[in-house]
Amino acid sequence: MRRYFFCFSILLIFGCATEYNIATQREEIYFYSTEKEVRLGESLAYEINRRYKLADDPLLQERVKQIGEKVARVSDRKEIKYQFFVLDEKEVNAFALPGGFVYVNRGVLEKADDDELAAVLGHEIGHTVCRHSIKKLQAGWGYSLLMVLLSQVSSESDVIKAFDYAFSEILLGYSRQDEFMADKLGCRYAKLAGFNPKAMVSFLEKLQKLYRNKKPQPLSYIRTHPYIPDRIRIVKQELGEEMGFKDYINIEEKLRQ
Repeated sequence: MRRYFFCFSILLIFGCATEYNIATQREEIYFYSTEKEVRLGESLAYEINRRYKLADDPLLQERVKQIGEKVARVSDRKEIKYQFFVLDEKEVNAFALPGGFVYVNRGVLEKADDDELAAVLGHEIGHTVCRHSIKKLQAGWGYSLLMVLLSQVSSESDVIKAFDYAFSEILLGYSRQDEFMADKLGCRYAKLAGFNPKAMVSFLEKLQKLYRNKKPQPLSYIRTHPYIPDRIRIVKQELGEEMGFKDYINIEEKLRQ
């Protein structure tokens, strides 16, 4: 524990960098450079690809890759190379690791058309642009554990502990404000890439209907993306659509678990 505290202290003193984020329009502090963020993402992606099965259908992978790259090209963060993977999981979920590694479950591809998939990928790219995962991880004491993933001398148990911490933090979800921001950016990027940004609403409505009476699963979108009625309202506001009575009475509604 002393070792982790020491590492964290060193990060605070020597590793901080202030950078203007064009998406959030704020000066933000990062402990990790882009290069180290990508290395961290590579380490996490390696563990995910080892623990979970990737879909073996090349057509699914190509569909996600083509749409994802098209959306990524119009994003506000182009200094990293985005990589897209399809997990052979039936649950409707997607998530982004630090450094531009985006994962989509097979379940998303079975429910979403191309416009909706562009919105989903735009949402995850939005998280990467805003560095939500990095900020979430560095906000906790356990962030120093992530140094283990970049170390050449760490034991296997340390690597497992660091991965489990990082992955659980990402899967447990971001703050509501982070989700709203990613939704807005997802709509924006989908539109710039030539897709219908209103597809974000239709996909969220599908999720709301799908999970209304369903218990969340370990890799379920419902765990990482709560408050769907609120999110629909925010997206409609972003798109300049008229708000209906239903949009207001559902504010703060939580899905049954």
